[in-house]
Amino acid sequence: MTTNIAIIQLGPGSAELAVQIKEVLRGAEIHCRAGAGKGDVGFTEIGAHLRALFAQGRPIVGICASAILIRCLAGRLSDKTAEPPVIAVAEDGSAVVPLLGGHGGANKLARQLALALGSVAAITTASETRFGIALDEPPEGYRLADRSLVKPFVAQLLAGARCRLEGEADWLRQSDLPTADEGALTIAVTDQAACPGRDRLVYHPANLALGVGCARDADPAELIALVRDSLADAGLSPLSIAGIFSIDVKADEGAMHALAAELGVPARFFTPDRLEEERPRLANPSELVFAEVGCHGVAEGAALAAAGGEADLILPKRKSTNATCAVARAPTPIDAQACGRGRGQLAIIGIGPGKDDWRTPEASVLVGRAECLVGYGLYLDLLGELADGKERHEFPLGAEEARVRAALDLAAEGRDVALISSGDAGIYAMASLAFELLATAQNPGWARIAVRVAPGISALQAAAARAGAPLGHDFCAISLSDLLTPWGAIRKRIEAAAVGDFVVAFYNPASKKRRHQLDEAMTVLRAHRPDDTPVILARNLGRTEEHIVFTTIAAFDSDQVDMLTLVMVGASSTRRISQGHSGEWVFTPRGYEGKNNS
Repeated sequence: MTTNIAIIQLGPGSAELAVQIKEVLRGAEIHCRAGAGKGDVGFTEIGAHLRALFAQGRPIVGICASAILIRCLAGRLSDKTAEPPVIAVAEDGSAVVPLLGGHGGANKLARQLALALGSVAAITTASETRFGIALDEPPEGYRLADRSLVKPFVAQLLAGARCRLEGEADWLRQSDLPTADEGALTIAVTDQAACPGRDRLVYHPANLALGVGCARDADPAELIALVRDSLADAGLSPLSIAGIFSIDVKADEGAMHALAAELGVPARFFTPDRLEEERPRLANPSELVFAEVGCHGVAEGAALAAAGGEADLILPKRKSTNATCAVARAPTPIDAQACGRGRGQLAIIGIGPGKDDWRTPEASVLVGRAECLVGYGLYLDLLGELADGKERHEFPLGAEEARVRAALDLAAEGRDVALISSGDAGIYAMASLAFELLATAQNPGWARIAVRVAPGISALQAAAARAGAPLGHDFCAISLSDLLTPWGAIRKRIEAAAVGDFVVAFYNPASKKRRHQLDEAMTVLRAHRPDDTPVILARNLGRTEEHIVFTTIAAFDSDQVDMLTLVMVGASSTRRISQGHSGEWVFTPRGYEGKNNS
């Protein structure tokens, strides 16, 4: 839940507290009102922003008076079972008040924050104040079979009924629940399939490790059916499965991840050497399996490796045509994330030109989730606080291939990696190089990586927005760098754009050693454009040094341009207008005037 939390900062005085809360709630984002400082996400109108977050089901921690959150969200309150947690934190951190979603995580979150801030959590939920426990919020490692039954169950407790405990769970026995051996109500803790009811709550400890194996490209439905049938035959609850576990060569297997999604648990993987350590405990060691993958058992070995040295193999290997599964039971809940390693994740992210509020929420979430950041040092610096505490792998300009290889290698180790580009990662940036390297399959581990590309605001979009609407009609982008593309090929593209009368955005227009290309490109365009064709020079877009200059194709001077500048040349129809004190704008009409007059 904490990975999706929005921390609302309304004023500069709460900036330090917002950062402190973010450190507690790893993966949360700081949403900062304009003028209040820097955050991960910016906004202007508090009411609209809060209502949008609430509608998305995102937990909200507002550093503000409770009344602000209440007034902004009052009109949206309808279904208490579906509302996300909403918490108010005093600006000095002295009080943490769960306002909404108390039984949906708000009370637990409030206690966590209060403990970290050295303050008080103002919990008002009757069952928690009476019994010191939230029955609908079991601790990590336990799952409630049917949450809807908690309310009528607690109502009976509050009316004087007593309950008896079946199974072992210290968190229940250490509470103030009214217990009795002959209680009319029952709370059961078991990994067996069990039916809950109005008088019986059932909690399932996540103490079962599900080991699985399958043939390459096995049908996910076959693996899922095998597991479902096997658990049912053994009388085991799927809610007690802590995770699915297998050998590392299966980290990219679709059936594995489909099963993990079906059960709502992580998929984790072990090396053959680690699985071979479990050979003495295997019920069905196989020389054939050893010859194929380097260990004598995948399903049984993975289950035992995940469940630990004190585990029992309670469901030996079962097989279907293309899949196997086995289950081991640990004496206590299993932390699946601490077992083996997950599938490597590579997020290729465009962070825009540099402004925090020009970075997409998706990009911020992926950066926040990543363990490792890879990129040019300046781009990583632009992430500000979002990069704090993360492993940084910095590379200079010109080391693009080394940069991408490092990102791929880290992801192949099972790490969560963010490869950072400015602008859009797919426009003259790292995404294409990453896929080019993936296509070579130089490292077998690269094939097992999960890759995701997050778009960003490109320099041409930012320049167009600052200038008005020069990209209102057909346009193209051309890089003038001939380091990777022969100049002859680049010149042909410029000539085609000139003849086609496209608006042209020139990337990499000039450097200290490379000057003639831009002048030559402008000479080609001048032969096809009027002298008053607008030209936009946009430098350091989205940063404090941002500078936008309007000129014409006739007056253009390449000495005003460097590698931090994007040059945009209008089409023959592009116009420049003045609004007096409101400024000047450049736009390219699309032809609506002619349509309306026809």
